[in-house]
Amino acid sequence: MSKKKILTIVGARPQFIKLAPLCKKIDQYYQHCVVHTGQHFDDNMSKIFFEEMGIRKPDINLNIRGGLHGHSTGNMLIELEKVYVDKKPALVIVFGDTNSTLAGALVASKLCIPVLHIEAGLRSFDKHMPEEINRICTDHMSTILSAPTQTAITNLTNEGLTKNVYFHGDIMLEAHHYFMKHIKDSHHPSFTNQLNLSHHTFALMTLHRASNTDDKMVLTDIMTTLGNLNIPIIFPLHPRTKNKLTEFNIQCPSNIQCIEPVGYLDMLTLLKETSIVLTDSGGLQKEAFFVKKPCITLRDTTEWVETIHAGANRLVMDTPKKLNRDFLQQAIQSIDQYSFLGAPFGDGNTTDKIMDALG
Repeated sequence: MSKKKILTIVGARPQFIKLAPLCKKIDQYYQHCVVHTGQHFDDNMSKIFFEEMGIRKPDINLNIRGGLHGHSTGNMLIELEKVYVDKKPALVIVFGDTNSTLAGALVASKLCIPVLHIEAGLRSFDKHMPEEINRICTDHMSTILSAPTQTAITNLTNEGLTKNVYFHGDIMLEAHHYFMKHIKDSHHPSFTNQLNLSHHTFALMTLHRASNTDDKMVLTDIMTTLGNLNIPIIFPLHPRTKNKLTEFNIQCPSNIQCIEPVGYLDMLTLLKETSIVLTDSGGLQKEAFFVKKPCITLRDTTEWVETIHAGANRLVMDTPKKLNRDFLQQAIQSIDQYSFLGAPFGDGNTTDKIMDALG
């Protein structure tokens, strides 16, 4: 009897991480085709991730690069449809909330192919975020919904989605545990030595969301305000942010050390050794929680409300485009008052639960 064919769609850096603990298990029991849309195409944002994390190369790379949301998503729809018609998968797996996620689910839905959405049910309740639209639409097109938290289950229930909804926990937690052990076992070199920083005396920052980077006044305000903080900041530059800093002729303050994007293992090393995290990334908010590092989120909403409730995370934007400088200063000064209550992201065995749901 031939194995059921499963097609997995990835395109962005966090999705490669989520694929890592799942890929080998699917390969073992199913015909498995991994499709990379090409959404992240910079070597430091894509290729290095597959190499350093030991994930096999994608079976298909669509090389769909850049462009506005409609243009890139439209191209993904066209090319993915060709792949689905050719491969005839019994199931399509998508992760998270990117344009690749939406395109992968929409093509499958049109062709009546079941969809498994990993990280279902997240809501920021901010529809100005493209990710919010992507995740809502994907959930409503999916056949199996793998939720990372009980809050996500509640969100799905409130939208009438109750069939084939499972609390599997967060697949990122499982990946995080695996790769933290990998760092320890391989004696991964510390970035702090290369950057001439003492352990635990710097902030780690990532910044890439359009609401923060695409408006010159907003980006200038963020950089100016961060420049007034009395702490060194290590800032791996996302290509979008790097381009906008150049376009707007914004100089990074002297306490912010801009570096090239780093691989996942190097990011985990920085995270392990930092004193506090500054980010607009959903994934990094969680990973800060995993290693019990205080997090300041440069947004006015978060999908990961569990980190707020646990006392581990603070929001410092009054609106999507207005940084509250007082909130930011207070969040920095109260670093010893953060807490990390509970285990809202599951037990770290998400992939086994997902495999059970596949049947």
